[in-house]
Amino acid sequence: MDFNTQLLRALKTGSVVLGPVMTEKCINEGKARMIVVAGNCPANIKTKVSRNKNPFIHTFDGSSLALGNVCRKPFSVSTLAIINPGESDILSFLRA
Repeated sequence: MDFNTQLLRALKTGSVVLGPVMTEKCINEGKARMIVVAGNCPANIKTKVSRNKNPFIHTFDGSSLALGNVCRKPFSVSTLAIINPGESDILSFLRA
């Protein structure tokens, strides 16, 4: 199973928020089921989103620009939160 394909499917059919501010807000509200951080995400942002150990944090193998490309966005994405996976199997990476 390909992580990028499942992430794109979650973006299309589920509920996903992008960016560190919205990701942290979802964590604080208890809505985030999975967090994805780019491989080059700044340490201070990683620290903020990893304070709460409840949602699973997956480190994306590429840069924030590559994560933005996977998300089909014309900008870099350092973090995102999966609220509802929709028709994707992205949460299966929780067990990986």
